[in-house]
Amino acid sequence: MRQRIVATYSLAACDPANGDLGVVVQSKFLAVGAVVPWAIAGVGAVATQARANPTFGPDGLRLLQQGATAQEALDRLVAADDGRDHRQVGLVDARGNAATYTGSGCFSWAGGRTGHGYTAQGNILVSQATVDALAETFEATGGSLADRLIAALAAAQAAGGDSRGMQSAAILVVRERGGYCGFNDQYIDLRVDDHPAPIDELTRIMRLHTLYLEPTAEGTALAVTADLTREIQSMLAAAGDYRNPVTGIYDEATATAMAAYAGRENLEMREGSATWIDPLVLQYMRDNNR
Repeated sequence: MRQRIVATYSLAACDPANGDLGVVVQSKFLAVGAVVPWAIAGVGAVATQARANPTFGPDGLRLLQQGATAQEALDRLVAADDGRDHRQVGLVDARGNAATYTGSGCFSWAGGRTGHGYTAQGNILVSQATVDALAETFEATGGSLADRLIAALAAAQAAGGDSRGMQSAAILVVRERGGYCGFNDQYIDLRVDDHPAPIDELTRIMRLHTLYLEPTAEGTALAVTADLTREIQSMLAAAGDYRNPVTGIYDEATATAMAAYAGRENLEMREGSATWIDPLVLQYMRDNNR
């Protein structure tokens, strides 16, 4: 059976500070997030592409779990695959060891590079500048692993990206008990399956993930003054949740209205109190009250 090529650039990486592991990817390929990224918390992350062999994901992670280094796991995957000349794969383990492979049959430009804690690779690219931008931006960017992955992906596209264009993008980040309510390790698993500007759309969805699923960042809460309370009461009234006079006093009726609004808008993680409000919630209310 003829296999479509996953013309792709990707970055698999870890954050030694908190153990996060993840993959970010963009491709002129439908739903690339269903093929390329694989990761297990505390173990490693894998990106498999070109004429992708999806078994490289679970098999590579199993080898890492069994104690293989990233390079040992990659070598064993490649040696066992008769289609190795058409494969491209990158692995990083939880200790930051990384390895990448580009088969001789991959279409140009194709190649990869590694550094401590990451592996960057791509095929059918405009030039090597795309992979260099992935690596160098990841190294130079601060913040969370997810922030660094998204920044690297955007920089890679600005440097040329996939020579065939854009279609889909995805980010996968795993963290022990980092999933919904701590029931699994899928901390971030976001996909843009078909879009003319998938990286921009992925960035927008990442902002929503932060808004809806992350708690208020330490040190960012805003004090609720009388003037701000009046504004909040007015916005809650416009939304239909507050039916009392606008007084500037954050009373029980205001708290009840705020709880109703936050519950309906899925903002419970950032609801706040009579003395403080999350700046992202305040901006969300302002944006929706224009």
